[in-house]
Amino acid sequence: MKQQNPREHQKIGATPSSSARHSATDAAIRTGVILLTLFAAAVHLSLLFPDPVFILNGLGYLTLLAALYLPISRLVPHRRLVRWTLIGYATLTILLWVVMGERTLLGYTTTAGEVVLVGLVVLEGRRLRARSEAGSL
Repeated sequence: MKQQNPREHQKIGATPSSSARHSATDAAIRTGVILLTLFAAAVHLSLLFPDPVFILNGLGYLTLLAALYLPISRLVPHRRLVRWTLIGYATLTILLWVVMGERTLLGYTTTAGEVVLVGLVVLEGRRLRARSEAGSL
């Protein structure tokens, strides 16, 4: 993608396109969701190995991440449901840690990452819904 010279915008009084700003923001949100989900999955897959509960939690994160972003044609129409499932899954994981998790630096760090993950997934969903509503007008 060709980058535009900022001076060209100053010459004609224009601003960078809003679609470029949207795509950069969307890419940052998506990157955050991917990294935080992979972090949560890695922690749960390695924590107390071979405890099946933690292994299943980590695999659940990886499955939902794949369902959300991989170009699987059968899942594309269901991405909104997958997004809400990931939000619920991470929220349940957070609540279970609050009730019975170990209060360690790793526990706090992972939970903080999951809280941010929920926020980013909600934000991404709102941005997509607002964009689709604006396009249907």
